[in-house]
Amino acid sequence: MATTQATTEAPVPAEPGLPPGGGVEREFTVKARSQRQQVLRRFRRNKVGMTGLVIFLAMLAFGFLGPLFYDVDYATLDRNAQSVPPGEQGYPLGSDEIGRDLLAGLMSGVQRSMLIVLLFVAIALPLGLLVGALAGYFGKWVDSLLMRLVDLILTVPLLVVLIVVASNFPEARTPLGVGILLGLFGWLDLARIVRSQFLSLREKEYVEAAHALGASNSRIIFRHLIPNALGSLIVWTTLAAATAIILEASLTYLGVGVNGAGETSLGRLVSDGVQATTTRPWLFYFPGITLLIIVLSINLIGDGIRDAFDPSNRRVRA
Repeated sequence: MATTQATTEAPVPAEPGLPPGGGVEREFTVKARSQRQQVLRRFRRNKVGMTGLVIFLAMLAFGFLGPLFYDVDYATLDRNAQSVPPGEQGYPLGSDEIGRDLLAGLMSGVQRSMLIVLLFVAIALPLGLLVGALAGYFGKWVDSLLMRLVDLILTVPLLVVLIVVASNFPEARTPLGVGILLGLFGWLDLARIVRSQFLSLREKEYVEAAHALGASNSRIIFRHLIPNALGSLIVWTTLAAATAIILEASLTYLGVGVNGAGETSLGRLVSDGVQATTTRPWLFYFPGITLLIIVLSINLIGDGIRDAFDPSNRRVRA
């Protein structure tokens, strides 16, 4: 007869501080982060983007806070200090041919150039977003009509359009007028970007769910689609801001930019200094370097934001 031998295992004594039976209970918690927090975290870890941001903030401080410490009016003329080299007669960066302080001119030029960029973005961003959103969301004849209009305008080079308009409206050749002019013709590429984003986003499940719940088209566009396309919008804004500064400088160099009485900009300073490159090089190089630094810093910020919004980018560790 077979006998069954029952065996029992002795219980494992519990270690101090652990529950009976030797079980180990550990609780791991991970703090949830919103998309905005993740993007900001990636951007702060992006050395290129942070470097551009620091440089850009320094240039803003130079243009807007500098006059508080360097109280010299650029419009003041000194007949006894014409074409003074840098560092002489109390002029840190020298003076021009009519005795105006170049350092004060750079501060004023940064202010005017930033005003032009602000106006450009304030006008071009809503226009491009509106046209692109309508074309991408509704499609069909709305898409065809709006995109054919954009294609028609894009057949003419932007710089040529700006030159023709500025030539026929000389009273608009002020920082305010140039900023508005750039904004009215600078939204075309944004409209195409937004359209492509909306064509993809409108097929997502959450859009279909919003339709099923009875959400209106405006609510879907403003509460669901635009927030999900925010990364592309911010990247375009930074890169377009740099483009606006270059366009303003190009227009001024061609004689159809900022040219009002007592008005100046970085492009105007560069244009005025071109003729004196060999005899008074400081009048060209200092404004040119300032313009280059601002454009470069904005481009670096744009690269950093693009990397922060791209979760698949391995160059920025989250």
